[in-house]
Amino acid sequence: MIDVLVAGAGPTGLALAHELARRGLTVRLIDAAPGPATTSRALATHARTLELYDQMGVLDAMLARGRRVRHFSMYQRGRRLVRFGPDYSELPTRFPFTLVIDQVRTEEVLREAADGLGVRAEWGVRVESVGQDDAGSVRAGLRHTDGSAEEVEVPWLVGCDGGHSTVRGELGLPLIGEGSETWLISDAKIDLDLPGDSLHLMHVPGGSVMAVPFPERDKWRLLDTVDAVDDGPDAVAARFARKIAAGCGQRVRVAEPTWVSVFTIQQRMVPRMRVGRCMVAGDAAHVHSPASGQGLNTGLQDACNLAWKLAMAARGHADDRLLDSYDAERVPVGEQLLNSTKKATRLVALKSAVQAVMLPVVFAVIRNVPALRGRIERKIMRQMTALSLTYPASPLTHEAPGARDPVPGARIAQVTPEEAAGAGWQALLAELRDPRWTLLVFDQPDEAGDTEAAGALAAEYESWLSVRTVADADSSPGPGPLADPGRRLAAGLGAGPGGWLLVRPDGYLSARGDRFTLQALRPALGAIGVPQRSTLT
Repeated sequence: MIDVLVAGAGPTGLALAHELARRGLTVRLIDAAPGPATTSRALATHARTLELYDQMGVLDAMLARGRRVRHFSMYQRGRRLVRFGPDYSELPTRFPFTLVIDQVRTEEVLREAADGLGVRAEWGVRVESVGQDDAGSVRAGLRHTDGSAEEVEVPWLVGCDGGHSTVRGELGLPLIGEGSETWLISDAKIDLDLPGDSLHLMHVPGGSVMAVPFPERDKWRLLDTVDAVDDGPDAVAARFARKIAAGCGQRVRVAEPTWVSVFTIQQRMVPRMRVGRCMVAGDAAHVHSPASGQGLNTGLQDACNLAWKLAMAARGHADDRLLDSYDAERVPVGEQLLNSTKKATRLVALKSAVQAVMLPVVFAVIRNVPALRGRIERKIMRQMTALSLTYPASPLTHEAPGARDPVPGARIAQVTPEEAAGAGWQALLAELRDPRWTLLVFDQPDEAGDTEAAGALAAEYESWLSVRTVADADSSPGPGPLADPGRRLAAGLGAGPGGWLLVRPDGYLSARGDRFTLQALRPALGAIGVPQRSTLT
């Protein structure tokens, strides 16, 4: 029996199928395309997505196929105005860089990972109709490339079928927003002496061009915000060569592009992402400017937010009202995303005559005022990386007045690469790769704490909850000992002796307290919709 039908085998659908299968669900993954994509689209993978890739178990494969980019450079009239570096001081992460990786390669890694869990995409199968009944079933009409029709009945359906989503249309979800500028993007080999660890934005008459390095030697993604006309590969190459040379002051040779696309930027989103037993994710829920490279990242984060909730509901570990938190958490993300990408679009386009005049003046000040430069770099990181994303208003978040970082609603792995090398952090990061929730209980230095209650929780909820007792050594009398030599992990998490943290499967903190008791934990478990068993009575 199929538990979930996933429509769309792009990055969002593949990630969702992988995460559902990792939690024991049977998934059918279909896509209307005749086969996997062969042309490049999204390139940028940001730090928060890399943290999720680590939890999914695909990080090493992604890193091996990508290029690490740490800078953003701007040019005008043949000279560089500024070179921004990354400032992660307010948003510590183990991945202080953007990974540039061709979406084709990203999908390859995710397909291999999903296939390893028994999920293989069916190509040439599209959704034509969607219906739901009161008995808890979804009926989907499918059409195969040979023209044959199929009707399937499944408990759950998720539309990850892109900006022209049939699932979204069948659910009656409007895509609200507007279209704006038309741009041209192209992939080509370039003979150009620019650093490969930076994105390069060049102001030219009437707008801008951008160059983004691929992992492959001398291959670049090129963007033109002015002349969005595909008038043949030779003309496109010559135009980019002329503009890049004028922008950065170098002689440039651009080879015939391997791919050219002209597109109108859409800034649209749905007002909700769940209708009964059907959900939408990724571009099916929100489409926006590619200016800051957010599309693939947001879709992956949608998938990782939804997967564990859907798995808990499908397996009866929680009431299906848990899925209401998907709407509550991810719809506001879509709204924030549209706002930030509109600003990024204006920055990248550089079409204002005032901007052209002010750019040298503004960036001269930025270069010479380190505090201002640092503020701008930190703002770029906040808007681009999703590391600052929190869920303070989520029904799954329980405030803890006076709590140290991380506060409930924030991601738990706020740690630098150097700090993450410690034994305690290494143990926690390994724990986050477990697809279950995690309850961390910190031992008292002189007493075991409520080990009996923690042990009872571990026994009753083992299928979806991992209970770990954190202590100086791995000989704690509590369940699931997690060694924290020198209590560096406890210090990093702001946890004193006897404290506790409840961590969601996507790495966000749901609740915390200064003294672990079942009574203190009960409200958090109740919000998840966990059945009240004997342990909690």
